Formats: sequence, structure tokens, C-alpha cells
Amino acid sequence: MTNLITVNDFVLDAFNPTALAKGIALRMRKRRLELNLTQMGLATKAGVTLGSLKRFENSFEVSLKHLLMIAVVLDATETFGELFSIKQYQSIDEMLSASSPKKRQRGKRND
Repeated sequence: MTNLITVNDFVLDAFNPTALAKGIALRMRKRRLELNLTQMGLATKAGVTLGSLKRFENSFEVSLKHLLMIAVVLDATETFGELFSIKQYQSIDEMLSASSPKKRQRGKRND
């Protein structure tokens, strides 16, 4: 199966995976510095390698497991529980339009 979404498919920063990862990494670094932790200190406390932490801060690449381990040490886990949660509707109309059955359609083949 081919990757349907690539980083180059996104032009708006709000939906750009690289921009999102960069923002998370920059906020993580800022919190690390606020807590007066070195990269080595945070890596040790989080149980990740120094290389993984540096790669996250410099290239914005990190595994989900390591990101969660870092977030625990930096006391930043509160929003992970909300990721992919059920949407909270603002009005009855919004809820009704979302719950109306959608007609399934077959995709067109591009041979």
C-alpha cells in the first residue's frame, strides 16, 4: 500500500505534520529549560536515549512511546488523553447533522 499523505501534500502550517512536530519539540525544549534540565538530565529521567531527545529537539522526530515518556517527566500529559476523543458538539443542529447517515460511495479507479 502506498502512502497517501506526504508532508509535501500540506501547505497550511496548521495541518503540516512537520510544523506540528516542530511546535511540540520547541514547547518541550522550553519546558525542559524552565525546569533547568539538561538534555542528558531529561533523557535519563525519561528513560530515553540522549540521541532520541536530540533528534526530537533538532529534527522534530520522536516515537510516540518516547514522546509520552518525556511528557510524563515534564508533567505535560494532560492533553494526550483528549487525542482522538469523541467530538463535543456545540449545538443540537451540529450533533444532528453529524449523526445523519452518510451515503457510502465507491471510489473511482484511476487505471
